[in-house]
Amino acid sequence: MDKLYKSKEKGWFELEHGLIQEKMIAITSGKGGVGKSTVTANLAFALNKLGKKVGVIDADIYGFSIPRIMGLKEKPRGKNEEEIIPPQVEGIKVMSMGSMVTEDKAIIWRGPMLLGVLKQFMQEVIWGELDYLLFDLPPGTGDMTLNIMQQISDADVMVVTTPQAAAANVAVRVGNMAKQLDTNIIGVIENMSYYECSDCGKKEYIFGKNGGGRIADNLGTKLLGELPLLPEIREGSDQGSSIILTEPESKVSQEFKKIARQIVK
Repeated sequence: MDKLYKSKEKGWFELEHGLIQEKMIAITSGKGGVGKSTVTANLAFALNKLGKKVGVIDADIYGFSIPRIMGLKEKPRGKNEEEIIPPQVEGIKVMSMGSMVTEDKAIIWRGPMLLGVLKQFMQEVIWGELDYLLFDLPPGTGDMTLNIMQQISDADVMVVTTPQAAAANVAVRVGNMAKQLDTNIIGVIENMSYYECSDCGKKEYIFGKNGGGRIADNLGTKLLGELPLLPEIREGSDQGSSIILTEPESKVSQEFKKIARQIVK
């Protein structure tokens, strides 16, 4: 198949109670475990530090992790039967199933119910005026990812990968799916690119080298950034404290800010 098609229900996923000044960005990956949600959360904080009004939708309904990574404690509040006030962290508005159920709760729903939740996030949440709305998509090229991409067809796509061939190959597939939908791919982020010795500064390319660059070339887009493998990132994600907030001058924080500046310009 050479071509996939956008949803015929144009506007199905448009905001009812909000206005996006700049763009929607769908952040995806070919497989799980590459740090897609961590990238989404830290990119939201980086854009926020540039003075942008940011919203995040955790569209990875089965594997939600945005609330923990972002340190979100608040719950959504109902303004009335048809309007929801989203919780915020550092001024970033966030909607996730993780804010509505316990963290160990299994979501055993089929596709139509999941899409119904995301439609509710778009149409019943009072987002207000945003510069950027980020979607943390499910990994891979399955039905759920395809359906969401079709519904938010005006969004730009960002692909997250790690350097090794196994991750890079499937990342190309998800990028090609986006291209078949005529969706603009704004770039590739390579996560866990290297480990840098804190004593001598030597870089070790544990998972290989330049996988993100090869993906970007394959998809006809650019490599937005290479994020190092750091225990502090993992610890921050587990504890709900973004490294951009706790260590704003660190190398990885500067790399996230560099990526954010490329998006903004």
